[in-house]
Amino acid sequence: MNETTEQELKRISTEWDRAMVANDADEIARYVTDDWVLIGTDGNVGSRDDFLDLVRSGELSHDVMDSSDFRIRVYGDAALLVARGVSGGKFRGETFHLVERVSCMFVRQNGQWRCASTHLSEIAGE
Repeated sequence: MNETTEQELKRISTEWDRAMVANDADEIARYVTDDWVLIGTDGNVGSRDDFLDLVRSGELSHDVMDSSDFRIRVYGDAALLVARGVSGGKFRGETFHLVERVSCMFVRQNGQWRCASTHLSEIAGE
């Protein structure tokens, strides 16, 4: 049975979560475009290279990353994926655990879905 685009994006999201928990910068890089932009829960904007450098250096590590409650809209070679995310680990020696609403804009490049932009918002009260 062939995967639908929605199923494929859910699978990719789950694989990306696993790469994050493995703290494998090279594997994480497979899921994002070269110009990926990350907007954190604090509103700061980060680049792909900055994020991957933090993972490589050990300044950022994850021990949990779990996405659920997916809402996906496909627009040709672009797709919007919104999910509930739980992330936890350490950032510059400080432990964190967040429940977030995650919005990812995916684009299909050379037949592969990759995330071009991620926006995180902390879910109040969770």
